[in-house]
Amino acid sequence: MTDPSDEMTDPSDATAAGAITIALVDDQALFRGGIRMLIGSQPDLRVVGEASDGRQAVELAARTRPQVILMDVRMPVMDGIEATKTILAEADARGGERPRIVVLTTFDLDEAAATAIRAGASGFLLKDAEPEFLLAAIRTVHAGNAVIAASATRELFEHFQQAPAAPAAPQRYAELTAREREIFLLAARGLSNSEIAAAEFLSEATVKTHISRIFAKLEVRDRVQLVVFAFEHGLV
Repeated sequence: MTDPSDEMTDPSDATAAGAITIALVDDQALFRGGIRMLIGSQPDLRVVGEASDGRQAVELAARTRPQVILMDVRMPVMDGIEATKTILAEADARGGERPRIVVLTTFDLDEAAATAIRAGASGFLLKDAEPEFLLAAIRTVHAGNAVIAASATRELFEHFQQAPAAPAAPQRYAELTAREREIFLLAARGLSNSEIAAAEFLSEATVKTHISRIFAKLEVRDRVQLVVFAFEHGLV
């Protein structure tokens, strides 16, 4: 039997064509095949490889450098959580751009998905998500945004993690201006840029600038990580 991680397209071809490069990681070949067919129907998306367990996923990510990885949470050999941690750590060690990892789960409120998000994943999707939603999610995370509403991520953490006994905001948070803190708290509660703009009487462009500065100061990549930061430090 052929190792699924060996069934790859040259990633340079996909990049040259301007397509978003994607790796599929799931222990069910039938599921991978269905997703691959769906992605293959889109001219701006390209699957560069597949893996059936977390260890293969780590090797695949190092070899093909996909921009987006669809990662199953529960797999043999190495699960999706450990694979996510390892892939992101290796990307940091190389000094290259981190892939955006979207974890796939069967359950709406899944502790494993919450753990994967804390490990650095950019969000989660249910395996029975509508095809159009999956395709939109890939493009969304590639653009640097979360694939789920911040409120949904917050619900996961409220369901599975106890609040700190004595929350303490780190120094990075203290470096935010008063206006940035206001916008941070609104974003952490799940408000969109347009909703924040209306609440703060600002233009959406100004809110977007503030959000970018908040990301930089707090060293978070997207709104999912912003919610994680807020919740773990008892700021919301």
